[in-house]
Amino acid sequence: MEIQTLNPTTPRQRQRIEAFLKRNGLRFDDMHYYAAVTDDDGEMIAGGGLKGNVIKCVAVDDAHKGEAIANTLISHLIAHANEEGHSNVMLFTKPKNRQLFESLSFRLLAEAPEAVLMETGIGGINNTVEALKKIREESEKYKEYNKECKEEEKTNLTTSPSQPLTTTTPLRGVVVMNCNPFTLGHRHLIEQAAKQVERLFVMVVREDCSLFAYAERKAMVEQGVAHLKNVTVIDGSEYAISQATFPTYFLKRLDDAADTQMLLDLDLFRRHIAPALDATVRFVGTEPTDRLTRRYNQLMHEVLTDVREIVRLEKEGNAVSASRVRKAMEQGDMNTIRQLVPPTTLPYIIAHLATQALQAELDTTPKPGLVDKDNNGAHRDMDYALMQRSIDTLHPYFVKLALLGCADALPTHTSIRDIGIEAEKAMLSATNGVNTHKGALFSMGLAVVAAAHEKNTDSLQTTIKALAASFPDTNGTHGSKAKLLSKGTTAIKGALDNAREGYEMLFAEWLPFYIERRKERDAHTLHKTLLRIMCDLDDTNVIYRTDLATAEEVKQEARALLDNFSKAALKDMDRHYTTRNISPGGAADMLSLTIFIGSIQT
Repeated sequence: MEIQTLNPTTPRQRQRIEAFLKRNGLRFDDMHYYAAVTDDDGEMIAGGGLKGNVIKCVAVDDAHKGEAIANTLISHLIAHANEEGHSNVMLFTKPKNRQLFESLSFRLLAEAPEAVLMETGIGGINNTVEALKKIREESEKYKEYNKECKEEEKTNLTTSPSQPLTTTTPLRGVVVMNCNPFTLGHRHLIEQAAKQVERLFVMVVREDCSLFAYAERKAMVEQGVAHLKNVTVIDGSEYAISQATFPTYFLKRLDDAADTQMLLDLDLFRRHIAPALDATVRFVGTEPTDRLTRRYNQLMHEVLTDVREIVRLEKEGNAVSASRVRKAMEQGDMNTIRQLVPPTTLPYIIAHLATQALQAELDTTPKPGLVDKDNNGAHRDMDYALMQRSIDTLHPYFVKLALLGCADALPTHTSIRDIGIEAEKAMLSATNGVNTHKGALFSMGLAVVAAAHEKNTDSLQTTIKALAASFPDTNGTHGSKAKLLSKGTTAIKGALDNAREGYEMLFAEWLPFYIERRKERDAHTLHKTLLRIMCDLDDTNVIYRTDLATAEEVKQEARALLDNFSKAALKDMDRHYTTRNISPGGAADMLSLTIFIGSIQT
């Protein structure tokens, strides 16, 4: 017998794995590595795979059970996971296999009627439990504060006979939230729960499969509940079991998957998380719409001792929810967003809208002479993947700029510049020195700061002007070099000039054009808006790469194509511009900015 490595992403090898698993009553599940034990004739007689640090799809042919093959196979998978940097290895399996894996040094973490979760290795759940115990101990220092609050509360209640005086208050409670993003509904739930316990722990779901990253979601919660002194926001458990992490390959019926996943998650909480925090109450919000969440609440009541449902906060007859916020983000409805989230959440939403605007520009395909999904345009040093990496790198800095803009006073040039320099360094590091978004960083950065600062979006243009006015003239940029090339024969406006004017053409012409196309649900809204911008903009990127005459030709050609638009003609323009080294990068930056302004100025 020998162990062979199979690649589950290769069609032929995947088919071989699937056939073996089907023979043993299992289904294929997502894996990045599979180890096959073969006999002397090369036939697979056992196998098992890995996804990260989770062992999956382990099976041994009936004819070879009892030959200690499982021991060899599991030892191999654990060793491979260790080599990949995982000191702790987990597996989901059928309850009947529990004893087998316990004999291989696995310990039980959680169980449900259809599945068990086990782990082996160093640390694991014990590390999580110890970390939670330290958090609980740290919270003890607030006891005196809580006692004072309770005494004050009793005094207030005594003077109000209509309010019943609660004589027994649970010591600690837990709320588990995703907060994608953090809304007034989340804050309401936490505020109501905090009134019922001496210490409330808010655990933010760690898994990163949401619009907002885990670090952002946790920061939003921390800032949103900073006024509640008996609330502690804690890291989400690495052991949270979700639809994304729970494998279904061994379940007889896929219908059992959701309940099994939820029961394992609740059992993990009951066995490990709640005791570590010495928490006796679990708080949840009522769920009027989502079937799975409502089922989770139902199972929670069956599994846990004390579950308290807080009635959801409503606005205009509808429950305040993160899904409503995300929908408003898609529709560019900042007015609705402001009604659904606390002010502390807005900077994160603004930063995301900025990032999404850059992404929308990149994804617009085809584009004349610019990087898109089809080709690199006139660029030899850029491609779609590089531009994508650049956008991902810049996002955290948009968050920083938005947070900076939230201050009561308008941020100084120095504070904005310092974040911009950080962002530019990070961008160049991620792109190996290629200037992918320097112009967009400047224009979008100013707009992000202004949007975060102004509660009234009608003042946005004025605020951008004020911010740009504090920036000194630039040297060495494409804009400054383009001015030199013009030799004073024409008044070329660079990026800073346009910002100092508050992007007059954008607000007066391009934004209304873009909004009108969106209202008409024009499938080519972004293509046409780009062409509309190209009609007017003195694109210093075009001038720098070619000359003034060519820049004027670009304006005329964009107007002609806009008047008689077709996607085929746009592709022809792309081929033509690529050959002539024409790249309207300034227009691309303004397209991103137009999309962003359109998303916040309803």
